[in-house]
Amino acid sequence: VYMSQVLKNTQTLAESLTAKGYRLVSGGTDNHLVLVDLNNKDITGKDAEKLLDSIGITTNKNTIPFETRSPFVTSGLRMGCAAVTTRGFKEEEIRQMVEYMDYAITHREEDLTSIKEKVADLCKKHPLY
Repeated sequence: VYMSQVLKNTQTLAESLTAKGYRLVSGGTDNHLVLVDLNNKDITGKDAEKLLDSIGITTNKNTIPFETRSPFVTSGLRMGCAAVTTRGFKEEEIRQMVEYMDYAITHREEDLTSIKEKVADLCKKHPLY
């Protein structure tokens, strides 16, 4: 049941990111991970990882096929849904999380305090224990 929900959540993550104009390296996902090519968003994997971490969303910078940047900088971002599924996130919360992520990336030069608070509120609805 848990793994089935992880897969549903990750599929929702992939579809939601694609709808926002993010390019998925494999065109989608059939497991618990998504690898995003950030080249069209004008942000490196390293900067996106740091930015999203600053609002409370954990991701990992990752190289992509035909990478042009250093492995310490990267052009990609790896995301998964296992941890948030453990918290009780379902598809609707994943869609909301993508909204917050996209807003942060799109408005990275602005004050993101309100988005950080929204992420914290979403997580409070689904505590770790």
